[in-house]
Amino acid sequence: MSSGDHDLEDLEMQVVRYKPEGLDVLCRKSKFTRKELQIMYRGFKQVECPTGIVNEETFKEIYAQFFPQGDSSAYAHYVFNTFDHDRNGSLSFEEFVMGLSVLSRGTLQERLQWAFNLYDINGDGFITKDEMTDIVSAIYEMMGRFSEPMIDENTAKEHVDRVFLKMDINRDGVITFDEFMETCRRDENITKGMAIFDTVL
Repeated sequence: MSSGDHDLEDLEMQVVRYKPEGLDVLCRKSKFTRKELQIMYRGFKQVECPTGIVNEETFKEIYAQFFPQGDSSAYAHYVFNTFDHDRNGSLSFEEFVMGLSVLSRGTLQERLQWAFNLYDINGDGFITKDEMTDIVSAIYEMMGRFSEPMIDENTAKEHVDRVFLKMDINRDGVITFDEFMETCRRDENITKGMAIFDTVL
């Protein structure tokens, strides 16, 4: 057996042995009850992730099941990266739970922070027009050609131009976290839009 085979075997053993943090710790860190976490973990392991870890491809497959009318792969990629806090290319059960906890039960502030992180693709603390265009285009692709009204490339660009102009308060070509928060808090439609995550679970 070559050295490479041993490395692969060692990796497989580590993956097989992965155990999540104790449920009590996750209960304290997340906004889920012990019973909810047990149900989620059972589903997480049985349905899609028997190793207890999700890679990006599996995550995209799961997302595709919820959005069969469009191509959700680009958006799933961005969500995956936002959930993957340690940037190791896989999601542990804890990372998955913490992401869901923020989206489904977090305060408006926590959900807006999560949304900012989603749009701030490179993690530099600013949202550029290109980053916003990438996310909005991915959302439009995911919604598919059957969405009402019909969405095309120009629609995404017009949407980004309008929103970016509103959010870039000091007109310096980037959106800071403070500008993002201030605009979102003032815009009733954004606040209502964040409320849809309340019904995730």
